[in-house]
Amino acid sequence: MIKGLHGDTPSYLNLCSQQDFSYFDSFKAKRVDTYTEIKQFVLANVEGKLFADTYDFELPRVQVTNDMAILTYQLFAKTSLNDMRYNCIEVFQREDTTWKVIHSTWSVIRPMDTTFDNSKPLV
Repeated sequence: MIKGLHGDTPSYLNLCSQQDFSYFDSFKAKRVDTYTEIKQFVLANVEGKLFADTYDFELPRVQVTNDMAILTYQLFAKTSLNDMRYNCIEVFQREDTTWKVIHSTWSVIRPMDTTFDNSKPLV
């Protein structure tokens, strides 16, 4: 369990590749295809709005090749926006000397089991 998620969007955005990025989210109808789009989405929907006292990363797995890595995990948190229960996939690629996320997918774990609070924004 990790304590305190306080809307740290700059750190999240810093992980993303500004050269080659895509993103699928359970609550967006279409894939996000650029860093500019994800930055606008995060700043409009998450910045200063997403807070959690604790969150759990479960079943993490990393698969690595020379210049690419895949991180998969499940994320559980009760947040100020919604109760998070996501399967997460983060694909990293080496850009020069740093690793950057080139693709991210956040999908609801068993959406048929999930009831969303209509009084709160989903994201």
